[in-house]
Amino acid sequence: MSWKEIYEQWANDDSLDNHLKEQLAELKGKETELEDAFYAPLEFGTAGMRGVLGPGINRMNIYTVRQATEGLANFMVKQGFDAARRGVAIAYDSRHLSQEFALEAAKTLAYHNIPAYVFESLRPTPELSFAVRYLGTFTGIMITASHNPPEYNGYKVYGEDGGQMPPADADLVTALIREVDNPLTIPVMSETAAKDEGLVTMIGEEVDQAYLAELSTVTIDQDVIDQMGDQLKLVYTPLHGTGKMLGEKALRQAGFKEFILEPEQAVADPDFSTVKSPNPEETSAFEYAMRLGKKENADLLIATDPDADRLGAAVRMPNGEYKVLTGNQIGALFIRYILEARKKTNALPENAMILKSIVSSELATAIAQSYGVPVTNVLTGFKFIAEKIKEFEIDNSHTFIFGFEESYGFLVQPFVRDKDAIQALVLLAEVAAAYKKQGKTLYDALQEIFAEYGYYAEKTISLTKAGQEGSAQIAALMKSFREQTPTEFAGIKVVQTEDFQQLIRKNAAGDTEKIASPPSDVLKYTLEDESWLAIRPSGTEPKIKFYIGVKADSDERAEQKIELLQAAINEITEN
Repeated sequence: MSWKEIYEQWANDDSLDNHLKEQLAELKGKETELEDAFYAPLEFGTAGMRGVLGPGINRMNIYTVRQATEGLANFMVKQGFDAARRGVAIAYDSRHLSQEFALEAAKTLAYHNIPAYVFESLRPTPELSFAVRYLGTFTGIMITASHNPPEYNGYKVYGEDGGQMPPADADLVTALIREVDNPLTIPVMSETAAKDEGLVTMIGEEVDQAYLAELSTVTIDQDVIDQMGDQLKLVYTPLHGTGKMLGEKALRQAGFKEFILEPEQAVADPDFSTVKSPNPEETSAFEYAMRLGKKENADLLIATDPDADRLGAAVRMPNGEYKVLTGNQIGALFIRYILEARKKTNALPENAMILKSIVSSELATAIAQSYGVPVTNVLTGFKFIAEKIKEFEIDNSHTFIFGFEESYGFLVQPFVRDKDAIQALVLLAEVAAAYKKQGKTLYDALQEIFAEYGYYAEKTISLTKAGQEGSAQIAALMKSFREQTPTEFAGIKVVQTEDFQQLIRKNAAGDTEKIASPPSDVLKYTLEDESWLAIRPSGTEPKIKFYIGVKADSDERAEQKIELLQAAINEITEN
């Protein structure tokens, strides 16, 4: 069917949700907007789906949520009676329609006689991952669009290990989703009937307490917190999201008494009305926290995104101003502290392993190697870190001690199998307390790391290419890089090219070897001065991302290298 035929199908459906019907009426005659809403189904991948709210098959609404859940339900039924009987854990964040989408998913599952365990109110993504493991469900659903703007929502699916569904299973679910010809016709059970028949169970306090009990294992040096917990001044903002309740309880449980919640941003708000974007990567997200931090003379500012899986931080500099750290810098602080603290107490396993993504800083590798701990690189997406943890448990080859991605995702203890900002909140407070005990800030700690290991700097450049035309442009750009392999960037020779789609690694002499990895549409170039660049289309947003990493003998020189490589990328993309 053409997009116009699908649009007419929706527009003429008398049973269409009233709110969506009103929105469709407002779009009447707006051809470009209607085509974008109906030209293709909302993409469902290994990270689930994410999109703008509204009517259409390329939008987030109750019908596309039902369609995704119909595919998941059929996948579970194909796995056998036991898989379906174990059911699905469902959580949701503070976004528009999140609770409604969670219940629509539960009602769709109930029609297939699959039980759903739905949180009674908003909860973070890491607690959903934990709930899958704690309750022993076969899968989990998280309704969230992470740190996207307020007009977005999303749907993420988790496997029985608590990690995001791996690619092979996600492909099967996607195929089953696409078998649904018309999402408007998917049957659901009523909420009342589903609850009466025991197919929808509301959960909350029991899972909260179990999760908080596990959080106590995140603390490494309780003595540091006992001595400094009432002296460290910390401002925490959940950015209108899900982090408030568990974050506050977790800090108190660990022993931190002088933390302050940013009051306006502690209120759940689907419009994220005090920030341009609820993204802890961005300095603007810290505006309110910085203002409060200066008033209270805070040592550290911490922000979590709406579903509390990502954590950002700002540290106080010698001049009293605050500097927002990159995800790579936070990762370096964590790794140095974890390894040093474990080494001092003889608690560093001989087979310890750190995991990070292929586009994260090599500073992490340099620090870990100085302690004799290997680092394994995995594809971008925390599900690949979760897969490695599962692999370690099966073969007993390594002990996971930390994992991170440059995009502000961290995991300390594997009772969760996704990035966990609540764990990171507690441990970063401990790291800051340990340095404060020495009369230092986290800014001082980072300068010490650079002085010892070299000045590493990274930058991510995102180009948004929305709509059908944008998707074609992104595909064309990746094709051009593959057909015309760069030999240099900014005059610096490429010494190694890695194509993670074709799984080939090639050096400057033309020698090739196979990459041991699942395939992914990523290209990475290593330069002769240890700099590197990577190119990757986003799996959940209409973006293509360019990653730059450099190493130099000074902060200034590192920034100069970043600027040169960024200029080279800009020239390529503009042409």
